[in-house]
Formats: sequence, C-alpha cells, structure tokens
Amino acid sequence: MSLPRLVAALLTVLLAGCGSVTAAPGTAMSSRPVPRETYAVGMRTLTVDPGSARPLRVTVWYPTAGGTVAPGRFPMVLHSHGLRSLPALHAALTTRWAAAGFVVAAPTYPHTNLRAQRFDRHDVRNQPADAWRVVRHLTRLAGTRGDPFAGHLDTARIAASGHSAGGFTTAGMFTSGHPDRLRAGIVIAGGGMAGSFAGPPAALLFVHGGADQVVPLTVGRAAYDRTDWPRAFLTLSGQGHGEYLTPGRPGFEQILAATTDLLRWRLYDDAAAGRRIAAGATRAGVTSFENRLGTP
Repeated sequence: MSLPRLVAALLTVLLAGCGSVTAAPGTAMSSRPVPRETYAVGMRTLTVDPGSARPLRVTVWYPTAGGTVAPGRFPMVLHSHGLRSLPALHAALTTRWAAAGFVVAAPTYPHTNLRAQRFDRHDVRNQPADAWRVVRHLTRLAGTRGDPFAGHLDTARIAASGHSAGGFTTAGMFTSGHPDRLRAGIVIAGGGMAGSFAGPPAALLFVHGGADQVVPLTVGRAAYDRTDWPRAFLTLSGQGHGEYLTPGRPGFEQILAATTDLLRWRLYDDAAAGRRIAAGATRAGVTSFENRLGTP
C-alpha cells in the first residue's frame, strides 16, 4: 500500500475517535442486543507473551463512548494481515467493523510483517496458532478485574478474517478441534491450508479479485469448493490483489456491507443482516456473488 493510502487508513482510526481505554473496575456489563448506532472507535495496543520466542504486538479496535469502552459486551474478530503488511494498513475495514459493534484484534506477525527483521514467508504456517494465542489472551483479559476490557468482550462469539497470507492464516484457524465459538470466517484474496475447514461448521465468506495475479482466483475457488459449510464467494470483476480494500475504490462498499452483515448475522444472531448479505454484496459490473450461506 502506498504512503497516501497508509495515511488515509490511519486517519480513519483517528477520525473515528481513538483514545485511551478506561472502565469502571468490577462493573458488570450486560449482553447487548444488535447495535443500531455507529460507535466512535478506540484503539489499544498490547503485547501477547512478551518474554516468549514469538511475542505478538496486537492492535485492538473497539467501540467506545465518552472515551471509555462502550457499555455492553461485544463479539470479537481476529484479523490477520498479509505478507509485508501491518494491522494499520487494514484499518479501513477494521475500524468500520469496530464502529458497527465488534472488538477487532489484529496481531503483527513476527516474521511476515512489513518491518520484520527476519522475513520468512514460510512462517505463515505458524500464524494460525499465533492467532489463537491472541484469542486466548483477550479471553483472559475479559475476565481480569480492573482490565479495561473486563466484562466487555463476548468471548463465546468470535470470527476470523484476513487478507492474502492472512486469508490463509484465517483458513488455518478452522481445523479439526477448533471451538464452536469460532462462528464465521472471512478469507480475502487467500485460500486454504492443510487441514482447513474441519471441525464444527462455520459460515465462510471468500472475497477475491477476478484478475488477481498474486493469489489467483482459482486458489480461492479451490478453497471454497473443498468445503460444504455455509459459504459464499464474492468476486471483484477485473480487479487484482487488494485495491478494492481502499475506500472509494469499486467494490469497497460491497465488501464492507457483506462482511459487516455476515458478522452481524453470525455473532449477533441478526437474521435481518443475514438476509441482506447477498443484496449488499452485489453491484452490476463490479461484483458477482455466489451464495450458499443458507441465510434465513
């Protein structure tokens, strides 16, 4: 991503109202119905396992109100970046998901990020386990008295998403034995990993540029075709590896609508959002949408 796009992504976070997080210690938060408002967005950074061989710096975007975590409990989305990328470069999507009522955690993977001292593309195979470490860490914080996230995370409802190598990482989280609280996956310009799409079924949305020369469309289609889980395939006509993830570019609004409604449907049990997915994903001449989600 170019510097102007990086700046634009970062401005998305700043303009959304980022700030430090505080919450009343020990305050019990009730479960929240489907959010109908758009939240301001806060940002927090933390490090998982700082003394280990694979410390993970994590950026977390979350709904905020009055400079604190918004009242209620919010489902979690684990978002994975691609090769030579960073969580900030995905802020156009992640901040908008947070504004819609989700806590979005994005790890900086140690050997595939933009600033990695020892870059190793083959380290992607280790990233699904890294992603689960982040989920476990946030689950602990949700139950830690005095932590800003205590009582605010719905740890029983999570989704995974990712772009490019992050899409493969996302697929790698859905292996045999994964917990059924992993209810949805969004694979953008990615494909499957060994053992993917086993265990408890989840709803999957594949997003791919029809002219992607980095990860060809056939790779995404092969992953889509290898599972009989509820799934859909959103194709960006004539587009490449990720330009459609930039606000204002053709297809961005369709991706945002489809992914947000998928998350609302699976993590908030919002049947109306499920019914909207196909319509929101489709624009003549820009996208095509194959729908096997079985939405209500």
